[in-house]
Amino acid sequence: MYINFWYPIATSEEVTNDKPHRTQVIGARLVAYRDDQGAAHVLADTCIHRGGSLGKGWVRDNCVVCPYHGWRFDKDGKCTDIPTLAADEKPPARPKVDSYPVQEKYGIVFAFLGDLPEAERPPLREVPEWDQEGWRANKLVVFEVNAYYERSMENGLDPSHNEFVHPAQGSPTISDDLKRKPLEVQDVPWGSEFIVKFENEVQGTEALGEAETLVPEVMAGSGHIGPNQMITWINFSETNRFSQYFFEAPIDENRTRIYFVNMRSWLLDPQHDERIANVNMMIAKEDIEILEELDPIRTPDSPSEEVLVRSDGAVTRYRECLKEWKDKGWRIDLKSLRDQQGDRAFAV
Repeated sequence: MYINFWYPIATSEEVTNDKPHRTQVIGARLVAYRDDQGAAHVLADTCIHRGGSLGKGWVRDNCVVCPYHGWRFDKDGKCTDIPTLAADEKPPARPKVDSYPVQEKYGIVFAFLGDLPEAERPPLREVPEWDQEGWRANKLVVFEVNAYYERSMENGLDPSHNEFVHPAQGSPTISDDLKRKPLEVQDVPWGSEFIVKFENEVQGTEALGEAETLVPEVMAGSGHIGPNQMITWINFSETNRFSQYFFEAPIDENRTRIYFVNMRSWLLDPQHDERIANVNMMIAKEDIEILEELDPIRTPDSPSEEVLVRSDGAVTRYRECLKEWKDKGWRIDLKSLRDQQGDRAFAV
């Protein structure tokens, strides 16, 4: 897992101004809450006093209150009140918990978990279709997978598994011409992407109730920004398109929480929302059944531990990006931290 990227923390609905929302991302315990103006804030969960969980406390006067001794921390993590001090005493400067930059978009509260100055931070992936006329967003879907997030990301960057894993999509196959060539992967700032032509064995929109529309060929592809933000494009035609965004929150080395934003340029009537969401989750479950049985659970550190082929080009590039970020010192050694659990508390 890596610091210095944007991570989804909670849905907008989960973050309120009366009770902190407690969660865990990249192995770190966090809390999210709102102030009286509705702005969301994210803090480390552990009180600096004696280890109380701020997530078990409450929100008062725009601060999170520790349930153990009532210490209050504001949006910047600064302690603003210690009840055991006299009325004319102010808290010392030292009591502070970590706070994190926040963006709230697409019904999701994101936090930048790292220490880079604002001008140097990798971006949060934009969803340009969000406000565009002719596009509709399904209701945000959040689900958890008992799998390591890098495996989940690589699954989305893998065009060759669809033929075997996704009958609900028509078991799309890569064309023979493309199978003879290395996958053409284009670098983008902080990531990479590709588009290829797929051939369907069945009607490509049958699962959506549009069986009369034959789609023998589909242009589709995927890309990533950072280690945990992915997009998948599925273009049945110039007008019938899906743009699917996956913002992944590694909980720990064995669990991933995925925030799924699905945009579509057709079937725009709200009556189609539930049906499309059900199809999307049916396809996601096909992936989950595979991901939760992978061995080893985590992505191998050495390329020699797995046999990769031409169609794995996007996976190879993703792993190269991970190595680049590791070389910057951004990788978290969770195994080392786990050995110290119980002796120390950690924050990003």
